[in-house]
Amino acid sequence: MYSDLFSEQSIQDLLTALPTLPTAVWETFYVTVLSTVLALVIGLPLGVLLVTGEKGGVLPLPAWLMHVLNVIINLLRSIPFLILMIMVLPLSRAIIGTAVGTTATIVPLVVAAFPFVARLVESSLRELDGNIIEAAQSMGASPMQIICKVMIPESVPSLIQNFTIALTTILGYSAMSGIIGGGGLGKIAIDYGYYRYKYLIMIVAVILLIILVQLFQSLGTYLARRSDKRLK
Repeated sequence: MYSDLFSEQSIQDLLTALPTLPTAVWETFYVTVLSTVLALVIGLPLGVLLVTGEKGGVLPLPAWLMHVLNVIINLLRSIPFLILMIMVLPLSRAIIGTAVGTTATIVPLVVAAFPFVARLVESSLRELDGNIIEAAQSMGASPMQIICKVMIPESVPSLIQNFTIALTTILGYSAMSGIIGGGGLGKIAIDYGYYRYKYLIMIVAVILLIILVQLFQSLGTYLARRSDKRLK
């Protein structure tokens, strides 16, 4: 499989494909960041509701509503991403106007990621010391004040770490979206490595994906440490 990895033909193929790599890196970055932001917009409020809306929470919601939210989130999380991409093709076509292309893959990425983000937010908020919330309640703070001025600010370091996990996970999903016509490094790796057996180009695309993951992870770790008041 890799016996002629560095053959003259393989290197020539790589040189021919090099001009497409910067665009592919940008497409991967663009899709990953935008999908993460949209997933946060949906997943952050859901994660907050999962904690504050339960019985004994600061903003109790009807038990049936909490059950429905948990079932929907669990169902979406249980569907493999490749299958989910195919299932939401009509939704992509309705929102974007097409089911193929780099921008169209944002829809399945968001659908796959926001339940995951909601669970990560729930996990971060559950780590918060209950005494802090009780102190805010004893001072007469409203539920929204407790959520916006106590729970979320106190959980920022953990939230940033979990958002970084979500970002790198979505990056991996974006690479798989090349199977249904999405652009970026995933498309290059699949087109050249799987369909054309040009494994050197595939390996370079994978290395670039690894570099992006390392950059995102390093930035997330740095921001989490900067926001952690315990380290100041």
